Amino acid sequence: MHGTATPQLEMTHHMGRVIGRVVGDNAGPTLICIGSIHGNEPAGITALQRVFAQLDNEQLISHGTLLGIAGNLAAIAQNRRYVDEDLNRIWTKDRIDSFHSGDTDSSQQVTEDLEVEAILREIEQAAAETRGDLFLVDLHTTSGRSPPFGLVADTLRNRSFALRFPVPIILGLEEHLDGTFLEYFNNRGYVTLGFEGGQHDDATSVDLLESCIWMGLSVLNMLRNPDCALRIQLARNKLSEVSRPFPRALEVRYRHQVDPDDGFAMDPGFAGFQMVRAGNVLAHDRSGKLTAAEDSRVLLPLYQSQGADGYFLMREFSTFWLTVSATLRYMRLDSVLHWLPGVARSPDSPHTLVINRRVARWLALQVFHLLGYRRRRMDGETLIMTRRPE
Repeated sequence: MHGTATPQLEMTHHMGRVIGRVVGDNAGPTLICIGSIHGNEPAGITALQRVFAQLDNEQLISHGTLLGIAGNLAAIAQNRRYVDEDLNRIWTKDRIDSFHSGDTDSSQQVTEDLEVEAILREIEQAAAETRGDLFLVDLHTTSGRSPPFGLVADTLRNRSFALRFPVPIILGLEEHLDGTFLEYFNNRGYVTLGFEGGQHDDATSVDLLESCIWMGLSVLNMLRNPDCALRIQLARNKLSEVSRPFPRALEVRYRHQVDPDDGFAMDPGFAGFQMVRAGNVLAHDRSGKLTAAEDSRVLLPLYQSQGADGYFLMREFSTFWLTVSATLRYMRLDSVLHWLPGVARSPDSPHTLVINRRVARWLALQVFHLLGYRRRRMDGETLIMTRRPE
C-alpha cells in the first residue's frame, strides 16, 4: 500500500480510456474496475494506476483478466461531477439500444452520451473475450466524510461477492435511483459492486480504493499465492480497521431528491453513517427545514454544487435476514407469491408483481424485499414491484 499523498490524477484528459489491462496465463474471471464515472472523484483512477504499476513490475495475476477503465474523461478534465448530464444516471436500456441501432441523433447527443458509447465498447469487448464470469466494480468517493462501504443490487451473486469485502454493505439504493451504470450491467447478468472509498479530498481514499481492488482480485482467486499474501492481508486489515465501528448490513429507506430551483443546502457537519433521530433537522431548502422521519443513519450527504441526491437515510438490519432471504430464494418461494390475495404476476415480465394495496395492505414491504423485489412504483392503488433475475 502507498502512503497518504493527496489524491491527484497521474494523467491528462488526453489519455486513453483504458488505464490498464493484465491477462493471466490461465482462464478465469474478468474483473473490470471503473474509476471517475463522476469527474470530481479522481481517487478511483489513481488507485487503479497504482495497482497496474505494481502489476507491470511483478507478474502477480495467474488467472483471468483485470481491466481498468476511466469514466467521464470530459468531466475529469474540468474537475466537475459531470458536464451536461450525470454519467451515472443515463444508462437506460432505451438510450443504449439507440446507440446499438444507430438511431441516435448526433445533434441531440450530450457530452455524456459519447462517454457512455466509449465505455460500453470497452466492456462489450472484454465480455466477448472473457474466459470466465464477468465482475464489475464501480469506484467512487463522496462529498461528505464517510467510511468505505459497498453498494449492492440485491441478487444472491452480488451479495456473495460483496460480503467477501470487510466493509459495511448497503442494500436498497436501487429502489431510489434510475439509469445507473451498475443497474444496466446488472440487468445484463453481470456481478456488480459499487464501492465508496471515503471523501473526495481525503488523502486515505486512494489507499482504501486500492485495497478494494486488491481484495477483488483475491476474492476471485486471480492472484499468485503466496506472492500476494502479505499485500492482501494489508488490504484486508486497512478496510477492516476503518469499518469496525459501523454496522455490517444496512438498507436505504429514504432519498431526498434535489431539483435545481429548490435552493437545497445540507446543514454543515453531517458525515456518512452518522446517527440521527426522528425530527432532527438535516438540511434546508425554499420550503424550510428538512427533517428525518425516523431514527436512522445519514448516507451520502450532499456537500457539492452538482447532484440530484440531497441525502439518503438508512437503517441497520441483522445479517441473519440475509441468510433467511437466501434460503427463501433457493427454495423458490418467489414463484408462489402471486397466489397471495391481491398479488398477481405481471403479464409483461416474470420478475414483476402487481399488488393491489387495498387487498394486500397486510403484506409488509419487507416480505417482498426478502425475495428480492426492491424496485417499486405506485400506480394509484396498485404497487408494482420488480426483482432482478438471479
